[in-house]
Amino acid sequence: MEPISRRRWLPRQAHQVLAQITQLGAALNLSPLCARVLAGRGLVDPEQAGVFLQARLAALPDPGLLRSMDRAAERLARAVREQHPVEVHGDYDVDGISAAALLVESLRAMGAQVDFHIPLRLRDGYGLSAEALRAAQARGKHLVVSVDCGISAVAEARLAAELGLDLIITDHHQPPQELPRALALINPHLPDDTFPDKHLAGVGVAFFLALAVRRELRAQGWFHSRPEPDLKQVLDLVALGTIADIVPLTGVNRILTRAGLDLMAQDRRPGLAALRQVAGVREINCGAVGFQLAPRLNAAGRLEDAAAAVRLLLTEDAQEARAIAEQLDACNRQRQAIEAETFSQALERLAKLDQPQRNSIVLADERWHPGVIGIVASRLVERFHRPTVLIALEQGRGKGSARSIRGFHLYQALERCSTELQGFGGHEYAAGLTLSAHQVESFDARFENVAHEWLDEEALLPQMLHDGEVELTAFAQADVAELAALAPFGPGNPEPLFRVNGAVFERPRCVGRDHLQFQLRQDDLSLPCIAFGAAARWQGIKGRVDVLCTPQINRWQGRDSVQLRVKDLRENG
Repeated sequence: MEPISRRRWLPRQAHQVLAQITQLGAALNLSPLCARVLAGRGLVDPEQAGVFLQARLAALPDPGLLRSMDRAAERLARAVREQHPVEVHGDYDVDGISAAALLVESLRAMGAQVDFHIPLRLRDGYGLSAEALRAAQARGKHLVVSVDCGISAVAEARLAAELGLDLIITDHHQPPQELPRALALINPHLPDDTFPDKHLAGVGVAFFLALAVRRELRAQGWFHSRPEPDLKQVLDLVALGTIADIVPLTGVNRILTRAGLDLMAQDRRPGLAALRQVAGVREINCGAVGFQLAPRLNAAGRLEDAAAAVRLLLTEDAQEARAIAEQLDACNRQRQAIEAETFSQALERLAKLDQPQRNSIVLADERWHPGVIGIVASRLVERFHRPTVLIALEQGRGKGSARSIRGFHLYQALERCSTELQGFGGHEYAAGLTLSAHQVESFDARFENVAHEWLDEEALLPQMLHDGEVELTAFAQADVAELAALAPFGPGNPEPLFRVNGAVFERPRCVGRDHLQFQLRQDDLSLPCIAFGAAARWQGIKGRVDVLCTPQINRWQGRDSVQLRVKDLRENG
């Protein structure tokens, strides 16, 4: 199987009307460059575009629109008033970690007795754990609240009822046909749910639960004699989990994430401040959270115990925070080494495949650590642009992690393969599964059949969607700086990307490990460019080129200037 070397360049909107861009810019006092980007995202109405740009917390929907929210809020409010011990059951990824920390911190601030439980990936596996429910009951807990898991926990919900535990399930994964029976089931994907935004991360659902509990206690007069917590102070945790879970940064998620990033930048939470220091993060943005902070938090759950990451987020002691952050950093270095070895082994396996023209990748191996196969699957998707499932085998059982591409809904594909699986869950682009070792071959065949049915040759070429064709003169410094108002950037709201045609490629040189610096010139205007990891790939390029690039403000020795970050390049004509 050969790596992808060609990508399709497509405009986000096939027909952008110049009049619409001009009217939008005039109505909101925006540059043509910024107005073009908004129009490319379908925001041509000035009122809608204004709401997008403002991203005000006041625009958040009512938490009560989530199904069962009122019932859950009333039960938790009663637990606060009557001091019923509560246990929050989280998950070992960053979304589950941050959701658990958020709910524990918020409920404690309201006066609740709250502990948390995070399952061990290698011992307990994913989801609501029967053993954890029994342990909670033995410790005298009256109420268990799941975050970022539980929507498939039919047997576990039945056990909770038998143990006399009240169970509130909050989740954001796709619900199965049979739902667990619990005191309250909160998930925006439920068929009869009326919440207007279906793309919340698990931590987002937990945040709206905290809002609803506070509102219930406020209505009951609980805060007349005690301080009412300011839940804006947990938005840094919402941003952390939302970015790490790679959900669309649009609508509600955009509002929550923007406010949370602003809070995170203030270093008010000792744990995140310590993690930022050990990771060497200078500027807080989605990239820093997703690629530097989140992997360190994830590393604990991948290799050891993710409870350490929850303690990091909850601690108010700077010395303790530094110690845990250094522990997570060391764990992350270990994870990187295991990941690199697994990736190399996967590439060796693919090179020996008898079917090089496959539409999917399914690999299983007894050498692989289940904590890193999801990351490696993502790297294989990036290299080969195929839906990918990696399976770690141990004692006749397999734990799999799957990642996907545009046009191939993983959860729906796994439903088509469910007869070969013991269990699965997830959403469109990421999922997990379990199966027996003897089912791997039949699952592989069935999954590949689905991929052949759903993906044609065009779908197997990655798309690069851009915000239109411009001249270099469009990148005036003030206009480029204005693009920052569109942040935070991520899924659903990617960084602006523009096409420049027929520019002269000049003065290339390799910098760092494999980065390419050069100049692009049109007429008398020349702009500096950087292309990360592309020096070998574009060696020998000369003459006129077409590029896809993101303009940015480069700050050097106290001076600001425009620099283009080039994402793809081809010879003109």
